Amino acid sequence: MSGNNRSNIHVGLDVQIVLKQDQRSGKLTSGTVEKILTNSPTHPHGIKVRLTTGDVGRVKVIVS
Repeated sequence: MSGNNRSNIHVGLDVQIVLKQDQRSGKLTSGTVEKILTNSPTHPHGIKVRLTTGDVGRVKVIVS
């Protein structure tokens, strides 16, 4: 599933995000979605979320 569509993401979902400071390297951070921060239904770089750890970034991978 794509992290570009808000409909694919919900609270409690395990995802991998790229943090703002890791955008150049592409390093992914794993965690569980606490809150969805992007309001639009899609975003070309991924939907922005806050993880339960407090990290904020854009969803790149949805872990099934």
